[in-house]
Formats: sequence, structure tokens, C-alpha cells
Amino acid sequence: MGNSSYGFVTALPPGGDRSYNACLVLVDQYSKTPMFLPFPEDETAMDTAIMIWNKAISHTGLFQNIISDRDPKFTSALWTNLHNLFGTKLSFSTAYHPQADGLQERMIQTLEEMIRRFCAYDLEFKDSDGFTHDWCTLIPALELAYKTSIHSSTGKTPAMLEKGWNPRLPYDTLKKDLADIHPTASSLKLMLGKARHHANECMQDSFKYAKERLDKSHKATELKMGDLVPVSTLNFNNIKGPKKLKYSFAGTFMIKAPHGPNAVQLELTGELMNKHPTFPVSLMKPYSSSDKELFTLRNKPPPEIPPLEEGEENKIVKVLKERRTRNKKEREYLVRYRNPTQ
Repeated sequence: MGNSSYGFVTALPPGGDRSYNACLVLVDQYSKTPMFLPFPEDETAMDTAIMIWNKAISHTGLFQNIISDRDPKFTSALWTNLHNLFGTKLSFSTAYHPQADGLQERMIQTLEEMIRRFCAYDLEFKDSDGFTHDWCTLIPALELAYKTSIHSSTGKTPAMLEKGWNPRLPYDTLKKDLADIHPTASSLKLMLGKARHHANECMQDSFKYAKERLDKSHKATELKMGDLVPVSTLNFNNIKGPKKLKYSFAGTFMIKAPHGPNAVQLELTGELMNKHPTFPVSLMKPYSSSDKELFTLRNKPPPEIPPLEEGEENKIVKVLKERRTRNKKEREYLVRYRNPTQ
């Protein structure tokens, strides 16, 4: 198989026999075929690997490249070593930006919206044996509805691209009237019909919401290597000082290297030195330096420090700021001397 995208949808209402509260979403990049796997949110990387092996690999085989967010399960040493053994390349989306490429942007977020809408409806049935069917047992209806719907980018259904044919849908082939029907079969027919209707509504609503969101927020920003850019501090929670008073943008920082059309690697300095250097371009804005002729004082060099006379000492009045160096073994201090020229 080719490329696949993984992502977790968390904080779902508990469902199923194990009180699943999350859903692992797997998407094949070629066919756009999704797979929804209910999952306990507190499971380990080993549990995730075993579940994918048992429920996904048997259908899809091993992928050549997997794109995912930076969930601890996907960045663990076990997960990395396991895929190195299989020859699978792991690619991660950038910090504070779940879009590693167009598929991640369009598919994972749209499918997450579909799943959240589907689960929020609290669709639930009880059969004649008293067993409760909640979102965990009904979510295959959502998966099937997506697989059999025409995708805008391919003009075909994901099922057609994956298998070469569209599957027969059970709710389309059900006979409407039978002379003698078992009560459980009748309730199953009702459950399938309502689940199908609700799945289609969630799918169409999520498509509409995703389009409105992307059209509103996506603006192309042309950046190249060597440019200076300020970075939004929207997701920086550890910058010193009151959160309400922090600057909207930090920097400027130089672009060291591009990472596809949507992200760049920055040369970080100061308080941001220890952060991951790759950021999405949506968190940056173009920077224009001041005109040297109009704003001469802004480019004025600092005054020269006069040499100390014999017997004179520099005395520190106040420590203004401190920080750790990149290796975290040394500290640097910003101080104020008694002599104001120093």
C-alpha cells in the first residue's frame, strides 16, 4: 500500500463493552478510504500497535508512509522502532497545526467533525435481548456511508477506488414488507435505517462546515528561505508574563528551510530556542523592515561603552532577566549596572 494518515478523535462519550472514549481514524491517501476504530484513550503505544495489526493491517497491508500528529503513542520509541523494522516511513504534522498535507487538512478534520456529530446525537438502540447499541456499534454505518459517497477530488467513491466495485448496501436491499418478521429483525431494520439517515446528515454537515472553515481561514502566504517572519504566540503558553498582555507575535526569525508548501523551519532564538523549529505558515505573517532613511534612530548603533578608570568597578544594581542556554547547563543574566552608560 502507499500512504496513510492516522489521527485520534478523543473526549467522546463512553461506549461499548470497554467504555471506549476515543476513535482512531485511518485514511488511505490514494482511495480516500477511512477506517474508524473505537479505542480507550488511555491505551499504550503497544496496545495501539496491536489493535492496528489485528483490525487494519489484515485489510490494507503495510503502508509505505504514515502521516500522523505528534500524539505520544506515535512518537514513542516502540512505535518508531516497530515501523523501522517494517520499512515504513513516519511523517509528523507540525507543531500546533494538524495539517501535514492536503489530505490531513481535508480528511482528518472532516472525519473528526463527522464522528463528533455522530456521537453527540447520542444515537442508541436496545434489541429484544436487552443489548444496547451505542456509537461504538453504530459507527460502521458512518464509515460505510463515507465509503460509498462520491469524493470531490476523485469523482469516484472510496470503495470503488479501493476494491473496484461499490458494495451492496444492506439498507437498500431490505424488503419493506414481509408477512412474518421476527421482532429483533424488525428492530434491526429500524436501527439500520436511522443510523444510515443520521450518518448521511453528519457527513453532509461536516463537509459544509469544513468548506466554510477553510475558505475563511486559508490565505496563501509566499515565504522563501532567508526571509524574516514573526510567529504567532497563540499556542505559546509558557512565555513569561501575564497571558493577556503577551505580544500577539514573537520574533522576527529567519527561515532556514521549507517543509512542503505549508510549513517552514525557523532559526529560533531567545525564549523560543527550545521549541520545535518547524511551524505552519498560517501562524506567520510577512515582515517589512523599517526604511533606514525615514527612521534613522531605529538603526542607530548602541553607544560605545567608555573604558573603566583605574580603581573603578562595575557594580550590578539589579538582575532584570535570566534564562538557560540551549544545553541547559548554564544560565545567562540580563543585568543593570550602576553606571547608566553601561
